[in-house]
Amino acid sequence: MLILILGRGKTGSLVAQIARERGHGVRTLDIDENLHASALTAPSLAGVDVVVDFTTPEAAVENMRAVLSVGGHMVVGTTGWYAHVEEMKALAIKRGGGLLYGTNFSLGVQKLFRLTAELARLEGYAFSIDETHHTSKLDAPSGTALTLKEIIQSVRPGIEVPIASHRIGDAKGEHVVTARSDHDTLELRHDAQSRRGFALGAVRGAEWLAGKSGAWEFREIFDQI
Repeated sequence: MLILILGRGKTGSLVAQIARERGHGVRTLDIDENLHASALTAPSLAGVDVVVDFTTPEAAVENMRAVLSVGGHMVVGTTGWYAHVEEMKALAIKRGGGLLYGTNFSLGVQKLFRLTAELARLEGYAFSIDETHHTSKLDAPSGTALTLKEIIQSVRPGIEVPIASHRIGDAKGEHVVTARSDHDTLELRHDAQSRRGFALGAVRGAEWLAGKSGAWEFREIFDQI
């Protein structure tokens, strides 16, 4: 399989490394080589099975429009663009392409999402979220923290779920969900030791997406990979 990776940052570079380790052909484009998705044309995408995006929110939207409009397949690990999610899903379906997106491609975080849904069923507790990332992360709160909040509020509509965001050094990513009552406190924690878990999930997502048509959020399908 040939994978085109958009973004040569820390995570994008690791995605390329893992894809090669798993026997895939890899091409990469950095943001300055693909301004306004100018390098993503039908001829340039010929033979590419899946495009993987780890760029910026603005660039990701332009990249998705370019790739999906020609029926391409795309895994999007970039966050912060979700105001456009319905547009991108509709475009993928209309053009017969494939879109797989998610706020976090770590399989461990997928388990955190499910455990959070279970925790949220507790009566008599107040919930909060604390997240820590590296100083160059552009969005705050993180997409993962926002997903955790959405999960809690889907179980308990209308409750407030405050999020505290911290940007420290080269932190790989930590998320803590706290449930607190008058009697006790419970915590769920995911602390990434490296970015490899995110990158591996993205590559496995690309392997799953190849040849499929439609649009999915990663947490909908991660059991299948």
